[in-house]
Amino acid sequence: MAVMSPRKAAAQRDGQSLHDLLVETAQKMIATHGTAGMTVREIARMAGVADGVLYNHFSDKEELVARALLEHVRTTEAELGDLPVAGEGTLEGNLRRHLEFGLALHAVIVPAFSGLLGQPKVLERFAEISERSGYWRDRLLTYLQEERTLGRLRPESEVDATAAMLVGYCHASVMAAVFPHTGPLDPPTPDAVVRAALDGIAP
Repeated sequence: MAVMSPRKAAAQRDGQSLHDLLVETAQKMIATHGTAGMTVREIARMAGVADGVLYNHFSDKEELVARALLEHVRTTEAELGDLPVAGEGTLEGNLRRHLEFGLALHAVIVPAFSGLLGQPKVLERFAEISERSGYWRDRLLTYLQEERTLGRLRPESEVDATAAMLVGYCHASVMAAVFPHTGPLDPPTPDAVVRAALDGIAP
């Protein structure tokens, strides 16, 4: 496949800068092949630019991969649709929707993050540029807090612990798929987890 010149690559899409082109290219590579083994040369080749062009727009490879990873998370969340609004629908249905969202989100992003375990600088850059307010787990906690304020949950409800339990279930379920030998033989269903969260386990 012929490699385009940087100038031609820059004009590949109307108004798209080389910065955005490189982020988009790296994001697509993460979506299709994961993050393990990504190289500057491979990203540049897929974008159709010279290897050194990357350093004109990013301080290093870690910044580019971190921004591509953030775009991967945002794109995935946008494709998963809206989350419930507090006060609407049923608590059970809303929590089930949150779990469906969380499971689908983790199924996409956990493999991408697991490929970066040996690259802590990328994870540090990701933490620096990402906005905590947009994370699903924070949106889940906010939803539970709002339901408590509306009186649809008990005033003493431990919403922080509930959110941690639901997020942990998503982590455990997806990790079991990525690393089958670490998962439970018969994991609970989302409905069972929702019932446990709403009903508790004490008699």
